[in-house]
Amino acid sequence: MLQKSIGIVLHSLKYNDSMNIVDMYTEHAGRVSYSIRFSHSRQSKVKPVLFQPLAFIEFEADCRPKTRLYPIRDAKSWFPFQTIPYDPYKSAMALFLSEFLYRSLREEEENIPLFAYLNHSIRWLDVCKSGYANFHLVFLMHLSHFLGLYPNVEHYIDGYYFDLLNAQFTPFLPVHGAYLKAEEAAQIGMLMRMNYDTMHLFRLNRVQRNRCLTVINDYYRLHLPDFPVLKSIEVLKELFGG
Repeated sequence: MLQKSIGIVLHSLKYNDSMNIVDMYTEHAGRVSYSIRFSHSRQSKVKPVLFQPLAFIEFEADCRPKTRLYPIRDAKSWFPFQTIPYDPYKSAMALFLSEFLYRSLREEEENIPLFAYLNHSIRWLDVCKSGYANFHLVFLMHLSHFLGLYPNVEHYIDGYYFDLLNAQFTPFLPVHGAYLKAEEAAQIGMLMRMNYDTMHLFRLNRVQRNRCLTVINDYYRLHLPDFPVLKSIEVLKELFGG
């Protein structure tokens, strides 16, 4: 049965010379895997260039029962990017975030608030002209809310530790090694206060920004089973560490 949908590209893998397997986070079905057959004909309804990291795709797929890989029959851009594919900083950020989402989003069911968050965030990045060096940090911190991993920041007091394993501030030194000392714990509260419109007001140097990214990545790895070391994280650190 042919179904129309809108999805965000998370990952694309070349299967053979004529077919790719693409994972997308869709508006009404969560994460879904699709097969895409490419033709060199100009009349082809599915073009490889569409399936870039975080691209919005409007498509029609053959969704048959008891099938895990749905063939896409027609596809077009739903929101053509103005800057992300052409800006080396934004494209590197999109590559990292798509890999992060590919590894962290597991649910295969509708989640309208999460899709709306991704939709708003990616569009914001595309149209933003400056002051987005902290975007990936803010994006990942607030993504944790939708995954049920949002840290408890209500009881923060200057000088407290941050327990990464239990996701809370504490005056006591945790017995395990997964915690932040007081100075770094204070930055967690700072990140929680950031949003896309105000994040340019928070000054982070190269070391601080890279450390924040490492801590956020470690936090997700503690709480998500089988979350791997991401290949694109070092590229992002190099570009946005300045």
